[in-house]
Amino acid sequence: MVAPGIVLFDDVDAEHWTKRIIRNSNREIITSQTGEAMRKVAFICVHNSCRSQIAEALGKHLRGTDFDFYSAGVETKPQINQDAVRLMRELYGIDMEKTQYSKLISDIPKPDIAISMGCDVGCPYIGKAFDDNWNLSDPTGQNDEAFITVIRHIEENIMKL
Repeated sequence: MVAPGIVLFDDVDAEHWTKRIIRNSNREIITSQTGEAMRKVAFICVHNSCRSQIAEALGKHLRGTDFDFYSAGVETKPQINQDAVRLMRELYGIDMEKTQYSKLISDIPKPDIAISMGCDVGCPYIGKAFDDNWNLSDPTGQNDEAFITVIRHIEENIMKL
């Protein structure tokens, strides 16, 4: 057990760099800019296999020092959408299969900000109202152009957080 006020350090080794993550006694990640716990952002879809996974990966890649990003769903899939995995690797050099997997809402911390990817397949109830709905169509089963359009919209939205 860690006493209040004690700071824990976790070394995180990414593909090409290493950063030091500082956590408070509640295991919340602390931002170096303010010394406060980083706000937790959760991207929610029904299956947590495509759009929400892309958002989690891009969030960590583009704004990982500003927010603590998660993704989840009310159901899981055995693997992340393989077209999403391939395109994220090609476009950003991110290997989502190395660090991510399909998760249930109960598997992640309670978010400060909950974002629905789009309710075209039904919006799950997550125990709180969504803070935003990005209304993104599910590109599963479509061509690369449809995936790239969704990926670019997610990137734009993340930069606006």
